[in-house]
Amino acid sequence: MELRPIQWYPGHMHKASKEARAVYKKVDVFIEMLDARVPFSSANPMLAALCGEKPRLKVFGKSDLADPELNAIWQRQYESENSAVVFADARKPGHIAAIPTMCRRLYAARGGNRNAVTAMVVGIPNAGKSTLINSLAGRTVARTGNEPAVTRQQQTIEINRGFRLLDTPGLMWPKVENPCSGYRLAVTGAIRDTALSHTDVAIFAIAYLRQAYRKRLHERYHLESPDSDETGVLGQIGRKRGCLVKGGEVDRDRAAKILIADIRAGRLGRITWETPGMRERETGEPDPAHEESPVPENGKSS
Repeated sequence: MELRPIQWYPGHMHKASKEARAVYKKVDVFIEMLDARVPFSSANPMLAALCGEKPRLKVFGKSDLADPELNAIWQRQYESENSAVVFADARKPGHIAAIPTMCRRLYAARGGNRNAVTAMVVGIPNAGKSTLINSLAGRTVARTGNEPAVTRQQQTIEINRGFRLLDTPGLMWPKVENPCSGYRLAVTGAIRDTALSHTDVAIFAIAYLRQAYRKRLHERYHLESPDSDETGVLGQIGRKRGCLVKGGEVDRDRAAKILIADIRAGRLGRITWETPGMRERETGEPDPAHEESPVPENGKSS
C-alpha cells in the first residue's frame, strides 16, 4: 500500500491557533500534550514558533495505553534532549498532581516573578488534554471523548490561587509530511476517520502489529493463518467477527472499523507505535541518546 501525506486542518483549528498567539503575553509556561502511543508523530512542529522562548513541559497523555518499556525509552530520549517530561497515567494521580509545581519551577528558572503562573495546554487532538485538565481541576471542566476535535474554544481554568490553565482546542498542522506519522495519528484517533479509508488505516496497523506485537494480534482474533499478508489478516478478522456480505465475502470496511476500535480501546494491550530509532530513520536526524530502541516484541514480549 502506498502511503500519502495527510491533510486535515479544520477551520476551527486555524482560528484556535490565532487565538493562542493573541494571548501569548499572558502565558508563562506551555504544557505540550503528546500522545504516549505516538511520542514523535504527536509533536506538532508549529508549536516551536508558538511557544517561542517560553519554558515548555512535555506531558505524555494516554501513557496507560502505551507500552511501558517504550514509555521508559521515550522518557530517557526526551530527557537527553533537555526536555522536562511527565508521563500522565490515569492510574497514578501523583504524577499529574506534580505538574503545577513543575510549571512554577520552570517559570522561576527563567526569571519569572509572578505570584500566579498561567500555563497554556497545547497539543494535537485526542492526546488527553481535557482528561489532564479535569484531573488537575478535580472536577469536570473540559469535555472528553475518544475522538479528535472535542474541544472547540479556548477557556481559562483556575486550578488554585497560584496556578491557572488556558485550555485550547487540539491543534494539527496543515500537512503531515511524514506519511507514516499521518497513518499512526489516524490509527490512534488524532485525525478524523473521514480523512483516510478505514481499510488503509487497518492495513497499516496490521503491518506494524505483525512486526511488533504479533502474538497479541493472533491471540485477540484467533488467527488461523499466521503467515497471511496484511489483507489476508484483515479478511480473517472480518470472518471471525461476522463481517460478511452477500456471497460470503468479507466486508473489509467493517472489519477495519472493528480493529481500529479495538486498538483505540486498548483491547490488544498496551501498544506504542514508534520508537526513537524509527524517528531517526524517518527524519534523518541523529538520535542524541544513542540508545538502541528495537521494535518491542520481536518474539520476546507480549
